[in-house]
Amino acid sequence: AGGRRGALPGHACGALQGRMTTDPGLFAQLWRHVEACNNIASPAGLIPFRIGDQQVGWLGDELARALAFFPGLVHFDAGGAALAGRLRGEGARTAALETLATALAKRGHFRLRGEAFDVRATPDGPVLARLDRGALPAFGVISQGVHVNGFVRRPGGLHLWVGWRSATKPVAPGQMDHIVAGGIPAGLSPAECLVKEAAEEASLPAEIAARAVPVGRVSYVMANEEGLRRDVLHCYDLELPEGVIPRPQDDEVDRFELIPAEAMLRTVRDGGPVKFNVNLVLADFFLRHGMLAALTPAEAARLRAGLDQVG
Repeated sequence: AGGRRGALPGHACGALQGRMTTDPGLFAQLWRHVEACNNIASPAGLIPFRIGDQQVGWLGDELARALAFFPGLVHFDAGGAALAGRLRGEGARTAALETLATALAKRGHFRLRGEAFDVRATPDGPVLARLDRGALPAFGVISQGVHVNGFVRRPGGLHLWVGWRSATKPVAPGQMDHIVAGGIPAGLSPAECLVKEAAEEASLPAEIAARAVPVGRVSYVMANEEGLRRDVLHCYDLELPEGVIPRPQDDEVDRFELIPAEAMLRTVRDGGPVKFNVNLVLADFFLRHGMLAALTPAEAARLRAGLDQVG
């Protein structure tokens, strides 16, 4: 299951199985992850950003002031800021956003990633334009991704494949991640992105990745130094047989490790080295697989509602 370097204390102990059903403080310990990923009470003070008559994002004052220098592309009115009304097609809007993103990146507002994402007013809405991934938080535009819970059934209980992120990653270096996770580039569906990421990150063939079952979504609204992250994560469960072992294919993951699900629950509960949004997807996994019997029905319902906060 990969090298033991960096393994968390207690992962080798089968005695961890089943103990979480007597923890009265479990809800509060899981809920803090929801609060950490939803750290802005309301968008008060942010400026709505529209494409046509649909709001697609939120702007901070600094970026709004910078956009005021592009009157041919961005107009301001009582309702906030909007791309110029003459930009009616997806291609024209994308070209305008590319011009803006390139200029703003040169001025240090964000770093371009060289990967276009679809711009939508709602997670399921039509594509209105495309924007570089690095500019999404600055514009407060919804970003979508996939997260896969890769698990194995063993006599002692469920085990989860965990990827240890590369120490060179700009976000959450060296922390625990899913077997497969990644943002959805423009033009791809969640299922198509899953197959692509499974090959690139974990060396999983398409016929195995395609077995992943969609189980819902997790979303959050997080303010950080980049702007406003409005992330929607499409969650999948992928049951793997014992003989299938993920192997790093690119520089995203240092190694993979197969860990008892109960041990991962304790790690999430105790605030261990887990990437911030992975905590949320794992909490959803624990709920769906009956591992949170310590929660009251009201606590379980509140946790599930808290795991999806992007409309």
